[in-house]
Amino acid sequence: MPHDAPPAPTGRRTHGTAPDPGGGERAGTGGGAGPLTGFTVGVTAARRADELIALLRRRGAEVLHAPALRIVPLPDDAELLAATERLIARAPDVVVATTAIGFRGWIEAADGWGLGEALRDRLGAGRLLARGPKVRGAIRAAGLTEEWSPASESMAEVLDRLLAENVTGRLIAVQLHGEPLPGFVESLRAAGAEVVGVPVYRWLPPVDLAPVDRLLDAMVHRGVDAVTFTSAPAVAGLLDRARERSVLDEVLDALRHDVLAACVGPVTALPLQAHDVPVSRPERFRLGPLVQLLATELPARTTPLPVAGRRMEIRGHAVLVDGEPRQVPPAGMALLRALARRPGWVVARAELLRALPGAGRDEHAVETAMARLRGALGSPRLIQTVVKRGYRLALDVPVERKYGVRHREGGTPAR
Repeated sequence: MPHDAPPAPTGRRTHGTAPDPGGGERAGTGGGAGPLTGFTVGVTAARRADELIALLRRRGAEVLHAPALRIVPLPDDAELLAATERLIARAPDVVVATTAIGFRGWIEAADGWGLGEALRDRLGAGRLLARGPKVRGAIRAAGLTEEWSPASESMAEVLDRLLAENVTGRLIAVQLHGEPLPGFVESLRAAGAEVVGVPVYRWLPPVDLAPVDRLLDAMVHRGVDAVTFTSAPAVAGLLDRARERSVLDEVLDALRHDVLAACVGPVTALPLQAHDVPVSRPERFRLGPLVQLLATELPARTTPLPVAGRRMEIRGHAVLVDGEPRQVPPAGMALLRALARRPGWVVARAELLRALPGAGRDEHAVETAMARLRGALGSPRLIQTVVKRGYRLALDVPVERKYGVRHREGGTPAR
């Protein structure tokens, strides 16, 4: 399972970014309509965030980046040094390497302490098991050779292989990947093995919690359409912060109903599933397939509407008219969503006024916002004025015939 990578540089705005109304920074869409144009995606990754953001932006998404954790620098980690010295003093029988970046970091840290050659000798004297192909590459780059690697890249398969052997009395070193592996480690210990956890890097809360708080606020207010997670600690970090701010229930409600939770793999998804949050994840546990998943699932959540001879698709913060993105102001989006809830039906001015954020009681605010909405859409005919009654989307076919349902929420069918 891939895990988070070092944070992208901050402190300067890159080309194509725009200030976020909530005070954060959003990566812009870069022009043109892509599969994610109009959608906003939250990114919780600390490592490889720049790569993930670039993939999302290339498909048209805006990105709200909020690293949910940070990594303790390897050379400064006394626990890693202590584990390394212990394994040099007594060579392990088996070493389980779980992540490529972690294994490389371990070797580099040992080199920095002047222990690199001794560590390589000890690791080479025992059996090396690699969790996946990237870890195999890191092992070979260190001049070592792995004995075996599971095709599934699953720690469960590694555990099954070890438990099928007699591990009683054996010293097994397990390179941790930022969080403990209690089920894995405890199962080995219960089978009689002596296990040394190698904490190559550790997750801690970010120094600056403001981006995380902005992401949580955006989730609560449905200001993002999806949030990506590339490690279980990132999920735990975000939910812990929501609990500290007393918004956990609201965040979970958003994830259960409106905000897509996209996880890179099954282990990452576990903390969300424990809260009954539906999770989408790709078949291959990589960033590219994760982005492709979003590019498929987010557009599938919208229903294109045939309006005044045009094809309208309402997305998170934008509208596509015949495939062309139209940037609509927040007030206009509020009106458009109210109209689209009952497409083709007349919606009264009073109801539209209630949909406008902070509009007060003056129905003239509806007329002003509607004029700006029509201008943003580029075609006034998309929304019809029904004198003395309200407004409607100029749907090309009766709503019952098009969608096979009759709306019962109120409103008046156009005649």
